Amino acid sequence: MAVVLTVLVLFLAGFVAGFILLVMGAINFDFSNSEIPPGVNQPAKLRIVHVVLICTAVVGKILENIGICSQVSFVRYMQGRKTLGADPKLFIKDLWFEKVPVRIYQPKAPSASQRRGVMFFHGGGWVFGSLETHEKLCRFIARESESVVVSVGYRLAPEHKYPAAYEDCLNATEHFLQHLERYGVDPARVTVCGDSAGGNLAAAVSQTLAGRSDLPRLRAQILIYPSLQALDFNLPSYQQNGGVPLLFRERAAFYVLQYLNGNATNLEEVLEGSHIPVDIKLNYRKWVSPDNIPEKFKVRGYKPRVLLDCTTEVFEKMKRFCEPTLCPLLAEDTIVQQLPESFILTCEYDVLRDDGLLYKKRLEDNGVRVTWYHLEDGFHGIINSFNSEWLSFASGK
Repeated sequence: MAVVLTVLVLFLAGFVAGFILLVMGAINFDFSNSEIPPGVNQPAKLRIVHVVLICTAVVGKILENIGICSQVSFVRYMQGRKTLGADPKLFIKDLWFEKVPVRIYQPKAPSASQRRGVMFFHGGGWVFGSLETHEKLCRFIARESESVVVSVGYRLAPEHKYPAAYEDCLNATEHFLQHLERYGVDPARVTVCGDSAGGNLAAAVSQTLAGRSDLPRLRAQILIYPSLQALDFNLPSYQQNGGVPLLFRERAAFYVLQYLNGNATNLEEVLEGSHIPVDIKLNYRKWVSPDNIPEKFKVRGYKPRVLLDCTTEVFEKMKRFCEPTLCPLLAEDTIVQQLPESFILTCEYDVLRDDGLLYKKRLEDNGVRVTWYHLEDGFHGIINSFNSEWLSFASGK
């Protein structure tokens, strides 16, 4: 019996030691491959948040390797494990809009008039995120703006590839617009809103609904550091912020490939720019080009890249990157001209900064009113920390 216990203790000790070494290795890898620029406020706090995310991913990989669950499933579980109780100021209810799970937040206080409506699409690279991960944010929006907020639990990649997430968000929005009276919402004051991948979905839904005469016209689109194109991962913001937490350049390309194909098979081609033929890139260069980025955003360093061509085989897998419902920055002017008033938030230390800047220019060039807010010390994902106790950041608030 003593021998068995000794062996068991040694096994557990070895497992724990190996686990610690793996985690420490991941942290060391994080420190050597990431960069927190001097302009970021509270850099140590950002480093802590990033290390926590890295450790979660490492534990998920260990569990996947020993056959307990997939890494993606574990990370999703950890992200959504916190549940909030009742809110004294809100009615909160889980519903289904056209087979799409939604969570609706309605202010309890009586209103003399119809309320604003907000369709909210969460971020998470189309792979992560849920109704739970953005619960605090949606409650805050509903309370502070006295709006009816509908958070959409769209299907996630890689299990559900493009256009699943887009279709879910579109179907849920159409359903809401058709039943506004049921929720006491003013048909003239409905907005779509999203952060990161959710900003992508909000922009795509807004474009699709722009020409619809059978539904109320959207009042506005609110795009929080949105991902809007997958043609060029070498724009100035990608070069400057490629190693800045919480979204590395490689991860941005990885996520959009997961959404498109359910895998990251052609990651290197996407990163170097050899996934789209030169003639097609030149055709879109009027919209996706470093030339359209103001010079002040290039001072931290930018090197123009030579355009690379791609093989027919690779383009066959990547050609849907040219669809505006996946990459809204590529929509035709006739669509962009019909878009509602827009709010765009960008962060200086974010690989997606230039997507927002390019879309801002496109909208303004086509006569769409844009309110633009730029966080000089902001980084990708900062809005998720606005109410995270001691790990919150002033810019997020």
